[in-house]
Amino acid sequence: MRRVKGLRRRWLLNTVSVVCALGIACVLAVTAMFAAYYYSSMESDMRYRAHTTTEFFADYLNQSYNQYYQSCITYAQTFEDKGKLELQFINARGKIVASSHGSWAGPSPTTSDITEAVHSRSIRPYVGTNPATGERIIAVSSPMIYSNGEVIGVLRYVSSTQLMDRQIARVAGIALLSLAVVLLVVVYSGNYFIRSILSPLREIIEKAKKITGGSYGIQLETKYDDEVGELADTINEMSMQINQNEKMQAEFISSLSHELRTPLTAITGWSETLLSSDDLDKDTRRGMKIIHKEAGRLTDMVLSLLDFTRIQDDRMTLNMELTDLRSEFEDTVFMYGSRLAQDGIKLEYLDNDDEIPEVSCDPKRLRQVFLNILDNAAKHGREGQRIDAAISYEETVVVVTIRDFGPGIPEDELPLVKKKFYKGSSKARGTGIGLSVCDEIVAMHGGTLTLENADGGGTLVTVRIPATQ
Repeated sequence: MRRVKGLRRRWLLNTVSVVCALGIACVLAVTAMFAAYYYSSMESDMRYRAHTTTEFFADYLNQSYNQYYQSCITYAQTFEDKGKLELQFINARGKIVASSHGSWAGPSPTTSDITEAVHSRSIRPYVGTNPATGERIIAVSSPMIYSNGEVIGVLRYVSSTQLMDRQIARVAGIALLSLAVVLLVVVYSGNYFIRSILSPLREIIEKAKKITGGSYGIQLETKYDDEVGELADTINEMSMQINQNEKMQAEFISSLSHELRTPLTAITGWSETLLSSDDLDKDTRRGMKIIHKEAGRLTDMVLSLLDFTRIQDDRMTLNMELTDLRSEFEDTVFMYGSRLAQDGIKLEYLDNDDEIPEVSCDPKRLRQVFLNILDNAAKHGREGQRIDAAISYEETVVVVTIRDFGPGIPEDELPLVKKKFYKGSSKARGTGIGLSVCDEIVAMHGGTLTLENADGGGTLVTVRIPATQ
């Protein structure tokens, strides 16, 4: 399920982040566009006012200075838009002569538009901060040229940008709100779309896990006529093909095993007969012993293959009976110990005083499990030349442990050693199905079989069989 969550998170990071980035860019662009529009409109309006007012006062520029200044004061006092704009008349020295805000209009302005208008003899704008108050303003200054060509002052319109900035902020807020709505729609619709993919994907993952676990032949219900449906159809076809291959493999192994039993029985029987004769020379007897031993090994392999096919076809059954499991295990250990002693391997039984009750089980099948584990310990842990075996009782479970002192199992192979036909990096001879059969037999008894690397080296195999079933 972690991957599914990762898919949603990846979609959120990729899609939503891109939409968010584009949305923010659009918000900034819209805000900048509206700001430019408002400021340019205001500046154009103020330029037009300054131009027309300057043209209006052109007739007064032929009067005396006193008459001219008196005309400026009168015009400023009667200025109709004084609630929106401030009209200023400024002399050539930069001092306010008259203002629509009255005689106490404040200190004389020092913004750049005034000096630029005087020197360039043309209308000049200013957008920025009022040095006297710190307030953001927009201003336009138009030079007033006397009849002799002298610039005697500046006509100046000034307005605060507060209302305009508030309107721009409102536009930005609306744009951000629109972006939030768009993001919500994208996330909701995207989640719905992702959910429509993840729901069948979860089912496909669960069924694929079951197929991986050995449930071959199971089918997915295809509800979609798209790529997801095509994936489900492909997995269904794969499941059927694997199931057919498994059946063919099981049938082949079963047929081959039955065919091998007859000649192996004959070889084993005749080798025993020949070995019982006193007429064999030393080399011939040695050769017959090898033939008898290898025939026995092949017979064990054939029996394991037959058990494997029975498990695959669900034909394996248990003959349950109350059994003294300690006695069965001890007999197996002592019998196998004498065989290992010939190969220089010491099989040590770790006795204890645990009272082990009789267990309802198939003693023949469990003896097969014990022998197979001991045989694996001998093959894979031969260089340790020692095997420890013990049986104990823990609460309601009989615990059997068998440990070798060999090289152990690579950590990456531990989860795979019980899989059928898996041999890993081991060079020991075998079919790779012994542990798989043992695990199935133990599971049929309601128990567990685990393998782990023991402290100090070697492999520890633990079999747990419930005492009450």
